[in-house]
Amino acid sequence: MPTKNSSGRGSGSTATTNPPGNQTPNTPDVNESEIGRLTVEQLRDRLRRRGVTGTAELRKGDLVKALVRSMRDGAKKSTSARAGGSTARAGSAADKKTSPGGVRTGSQSSKSLRYAQEITSVDDEPERPGRSLVTTDHDVIRRWAEARKGVPVTVDGTEHDGHPGVLRFDFPANGRDERLREISWAEWLRAFDERRLNFIYQEERSDRTQSNFFRLENPDREDG
Repeated sequence: MPTKNSSGRGSGSTATTNPPGNQTPNTPDVNESEIGRLTVEQLRDRLRRRGVTGTAELRKGDLVKALVRSMRDGAKKSTSARAGGSTARAGSAADKKTSPGGVRTGSQSSKSLRYAQEITSVDDEPERPGRSLVTTDHDVIRRWAEARKGVPVTVDGTEHDGHPGVLRFDFPANGRDERLREISWAEWLRAFDERRLNFIYQEERSDRTQSNFFRLENPDREDG
């Protein structure tokens, strides 16, 4: 007969100390192996839905780490909120307020902004050809520009303190504008967010031909 230890368990029994599945404490939904099998677009989409911006420049490995980190942080906030943590509740409200793709509004918001269709992800489609659109989503903006072979630029002479000046896109196929200096997507998008700009644009003209129309608007300043 097997002997028993002080806890009453048989010394001949075997306990399972490493059950299969996620072993990260307090994060039951975080499965790093499963996340690693997602495509780059799936990773960006999940990050976008969690309110994480600035993923356009990240490679897959960095996207995986960002998603795991976001999910772990979300699990911690959820645990804190259930325990009555006011900080977690305040954080959730802030995340909702700054969700990616959302239109920025202010005292100088234009009529064109009010009448434009809001686009919050690359999956959104214009209601009709020629429709005026608006977004702040980085992936939407980059896809629009790259589909037209546009490159992010700033206007020479408008820079200040080492930061990009007036933001534009240059379309070399239409002839290079010597006043424009190419910058990285990371620089362009960072300045876009810091200045609280909206990207107002068209995908197609009313005759269904591709449109290169866009403008940047700051809803807090009359001069945009």
